[in-house]
Amino acid sequence: IRSGIDILVGTPGRIKDHLQNGKLDLTKVKHVVLDEVDQMLDMGFAEQVEDILRVAYKKDSEDNPQTLLFSATCPHWVYDVAKKYMKSRYEQIDLIGKRTQKAATTVEHLAIECHWSQRAAVIGDVIQVYSGSHGRTIVFCETKKEANELALNASIKQDCQSLHGDIPQKQREITLKGFRNGSFKVLVATNVAARGLDIPEVDLVVQSSPPK
Repeated sequence: IRSGIDILVGTPGRIKDHLQNGKLDLTKVKHVVLDEVDQMLDMGFAEQVEDILRVAYKKDSEDNPQTLLFSATCPHWVYDVAKKYMKSRYEQIDLIGKRTQKAATTVEHLAIECHWSQRAAVIGDVIQVYSGSHGRTIVFCETKKEANELALNASIKQDCQSLHGDIPQKQREITLKGFRNGSFKVLVATNVAARGLDIPEVDLVVQSSPPK
């Protein structure tokens, strides 16, 4: 940062730290990108984001940075807050359109009702039927405990490993590399740990329970 950079990627808290310590100068910023804007502008983060952007934005100025906002979901309040940072002639690009339940047409969706005590056995059967011994499967769980228990459950016959927030970053990378190159076939992950995963050729994705 001291010698000058073109692009800075950071969490609001860390960027704010550098600003307060005088290590970062945002007066010449030309472009601002907020990823996961619904999270960034949520009540917990909105104040931090505003503190950061206050340096670069002047009210009604045409010289304000170009602002790009990305989000999988955009509640109405997001647009209200976003207008503060965007020029009046901003463009909205909607990849979903009016269909709120749009999903890939190449994917088959199944809902299976079962008692919680039978869930591991049912998941094991589903993997066997829809992914077999050689296909790749990702199973999403709500909690770390559930992920660990499912990964060790005898109902899953294929090699299986878990991925969640308690696993050190280095081990996570080793686990993901192993899953990508086929060292094991079933990855059991918590919803949070799995954000932003890019793994090709996954045959089956299982939500162990509907996400909250």
